[in-house]
Amino acid sequence: MRSPKDFFAPLAVGAPDPVREIPNPPSRMIHFFDPSNPKMAAKVPDLAPKVDVLLGNLEDGVTADRKEEARAGLVRIARDTDFGRTQLWTRVNSFDSPWALDDLITLVTEIGDKLDVIMVPKVEGARDIHYVDRLLAQLEARVGLRRPLLVHAILETAGGVANVEEIAGASPRMQGISLGPADLAASRRMKTTRVGGGHPGYLVRADPVGDDPHAGRTTYQQDLWHYTVARMVDACVAHGILPYYGPFGDIRDVVACEDQFRNAYLLGCVGAWSLHPAQIDIARKVFSPAPTEVAWARRVIAAMGDGTGAVMLDGKMQDDATVKQCRVVAELADALAERDPELAEAYAVSAAATEEARAE
Repeated sequence: MRSPKDFFAPLAVGAPDPVREIPNPPSRMIHFFDPSNPKMAAKVPDLAPKVDVLLGNLEDGVTADRKEEARAGLVRIARDTDFGRTQLWTRVNSFDSPWALDDLITLVTEIGDKLDVIMVPKVEGARDIHYVDRLLAQLEARVGLRRPLLVHAILETAGGVANVEEIAGASPRMQGISLGPADLAASRRMKTTRVGGGHPGYLVRADPVGDDPHAGRTTYQQDLWHYTVARMVDACVAHGILPYYGPFGDIRDVVACEDQFRNAYLLGCVGAWSLHPAQIDIARKVFSPAPTEVAWARRVIAAMGDGTGAVMLDGKMQDDATVKQCRVVAELADALAERDPELAEAYAVSAAATEEARAE
């Protein structure tokens, strides 16, 4: 076990100092692309301005005979593309595969200056993070990187969920954690073949009416992932890192995708994966607070003054707890407005409405 006093010391001579606070630029959608697919690769320059994060995927979804091609493709794309303010991430292969070590060595030494985050699949515990932590430090020192690469874990095994708190706090490199529902379902032996989302068999039923056990019994579908997402969010927030919902596999069902993303947003996630361009706008919509919510949040903050005491607004009591909730929404809106001109305009209108309400 590492001593707390050494937690922020570089793990290799010449490696950059670890970060003490995780950057939190907008990351509403982590958009996946296959660097071995020429059509996808050609779209990267046009996609970059439209998303918060572009992720070159080397793991699931890339066949075994194209792993090296995907790795080389990501190197070419990173070198040839101006990403502007869009973050570039990658998902490397799992540590039990024959490709993971070469993924890390190649990417860090050749495009480490362009990468922001390395996503690690199937993380079981702190030991996996400790392994990649030390290796990254050695590679950063080798090529003279001046900023440390960050690490993002995917929660997709029962062991990972059981150890999520230790994973979240395993290294100052930890940027965040994503839920990986498909692999997690298999690990838990859940009886669903869906990739994320709900299941019509996972429900609650109203009590019977009269003697007929089938009459008048309304059913409500429940969220299979509520417990895991909530636990993941708590672990991330406790350690100052960021929680994300992962993939939603039914590309055609944009309604259910939006519902699942919104569940995660309301529980505290900052973003979700997008596997298809159709999901980009869904993530942007869901993980950006509505202008009406922003206007209300700003109105509460203004009415509360120094944040102590209590006031009544529209018949609703506001106190120090509610003003903290409102600051979460207002601060997110400010961060998004810096990146998204459309939201900046919408939130500016909401701010003007707030000022009018204060004047009245």
